[in-house]
Amino acid sequence: MAEVDVVVVGAGVVGRSLAYALARVEPGLRVVLSGRRGPGASQAAGAMLGVLGEVTAAGLRTRHGALRLRMAVEAAARWPSWREGVREQAGEPPGDGYGAGTYVLLNTVSGRLDESAFEAMHDAGTRHGLPFEEIRPADVPGHRPPTTDHRPPTTDHRPLDNDRALRAVFLPREEFLHARRWLETLDTALLTLPDVRRTGTGTVRAAGDAYELRTREGRFRAPRVVVAAGAWSGPLLDGIDPELPVLPVVAAEGTAVTLRPAGPAPPVVLRTPNRAYACGLHAVPQADGTTWYLGASAAPALRAGDAPTAGALRFLLDAGLGQLHHGLADARIQRVHHGNRPLGLDGHPLLGSTGRPGLWVATGTHRDGLHASPLIAQELAAEILDGVPSPWLAPWRPDRAPISDRTTAGAIDEAAAHHAALAAESRMRPPLTGDWPGLLTDAYRHLMEQTYARMPDGYVIPPELAPLGYEHGPALAKLAQGHLDRLESRDRA
Repeated sequence: MAEVDVVVVGAGVVGRSLAYALARVEPGLRVVLSGRRGPGASQAAGAMLGVLGEVTAAGLRTRHGALRLRMAVEAAARWPSWREGVREQAGEPPGDGYGAGTYVLLNTVSGRLDESAFEAMHDAGTRHGLPFEEIRPADVPGHRPPTTDHRPPTTDHRPLDNDRALRAVFLPREEFLHARRWLETLDTALLTLPDVRRTGTGTVRAAGDAYELRTREGRFRAPRVVVAAGAWSGPLLDGIDPELPVLPVVAAEGTAVTLRPAGPAPPVVLRTPNRAYACGLHAVPQADGTTWYLGASAAPALRAGDAPTAGALRFLLDAGLGQLHHGLADARIQRVHHGNRPLGLDGHPLLGSTGRPGLWVATGTHRDGLHASPLIAQELAAEILDGVPSPWLAPWRPDRAPISDRTTAGAIDEAAAHHAALAAESRMRPPLTGDWPGLLTDAYRHLMEQTYARMPDGYVIPPELAPLGYEHGPALAKLAQGHLDRLESRDRA
């Protein structure tokens, strides 16, 4: 058995970044990074390093939503030097598609959520000194509203008439990169660090006052372990201590595609606001300059899924062709991406000490993992090595009671708004006989009231998990109650 200093379990962007940060902060530190490629969030990411583009009105109104925004602002400030350092360590890696400039579109298949998000972005930009420029949709590069003249065909990205953009904003400081190229760059940088060892997946068990990792490559014993395995973190923690009161993590399955259209990809990000329980439609240019990343669907699940569904692909392609460019019908599908975003049961990340000596967690970041990875890696590395809790990570302790900034009534209202946005984006047109629109809205609200009433006291479902609540309500309630029971047992001890 090999004796090492730190084991990091999970080879997504957070795990790789943490292993890199640990080895750079303390040369000679023996680090093992355990994990393998699979349907995690990192390999399927669109890699929008977004701050204002991720803002919603409901999130801005809550204390922890405001804290998440501050973290996003801080992470964005760290990205240039972090990226430069990793690339310098990696030598001369291929381009990673790093760029800046995001255009957010409010189109005709939107709902009230989109309009409120535009105002929230403006408010957040004012609060944090970030530029927010409202422009005409016709001025978005490569995105041209339909015209009635007979000009020759172009490579401009034309939406369908009934999906066209009505408003647009330009966020000049919102950055992006090619996620898979960035992961390769991190891998190259890690290979240059002689005291970092990579292994495949394995099991972790408590071994006295230390922890033991067992893999095909061997067994490793360390006094410190970090579980950063995304949507798979829960079973790993259960293997260490099934009574550990760490907030459960569920999955948010997402599907995206890389397309190769006939014309060049736009040099900027095109996206809609967060809506319909998801991050909106978005197109991100890839490092080769000729392909688009088009994303992304979102489906909360109790367990990670291993492949995209036909329904997710249908929605994604229909939305992309309609809202961005109907000429994409002739684009070649270069790759289908499928990943599982880790999502804390209360909608927030799990970052920091578990309360058990030597055991940390870094997961539950949902859509923010890649963007926040420099901040998480640097702060957690310092906390592990210096023993001083990071103020950036303190609100997200893994052994916390579920965060609930919303009342049940407020959460139901927000979930209903997301459902209405989903209906709008799917072009649902209820009959006009009687009050079908009102009846459908009331029926969904009643369903959500029943769903929230089944949850245990002390747990309010975050709106992004509302579909999980009404599709798997008993299982979700059991998961939440189990965590509350473990917290109570710990507090009694």
